[in-house]
Amino acid sequence: MIHDAAVPNPPALISVVDDDESVRDGLALLLGASGFSVDTFASAEAFIESGADERTDCLILDIAMPRGMSGPDLERELLGRGRVIPIVFITAHADELERSAYLAHGASALLLKPFSEDALLRAVRSALRR
Repeated sequence: MIHDAAVPNPPALISVVDDDESVRDGLALLLGASGFSVDTFASAEAFIESGADERTDCLILDIAMPRGMSGPDLERELLGRGRVIPIVFITAHADELERSAYLAHGASALLLKPFSEDALLRAVRSALRR
């Protein structure tokens, strides 16, 4: 007799888009150690070209990237394609008014660098529940 084994749910895929390699690597290690699958991208364009928007469950997105599309540009591009992905924005430069504006426009969270590991994991888990 053959028994059907319960297939465990695959881990959520978190895509990290940040031009800073050390940030990408650090977040990949943290998220991977916390049980998530992780893809990292050095630019918004690389994320789009990869097709990762079709499989990403949550996007960690730097607001300001010096070349090419910014984080908000990528968000608008995804919305224009009909892709609604929970986004946790990260930035080194924002004030409370700016933070409120991002949250009002649908971002799951906006974290100021440097942020704690716990703050990031709480933001990602909250975004996945939305």
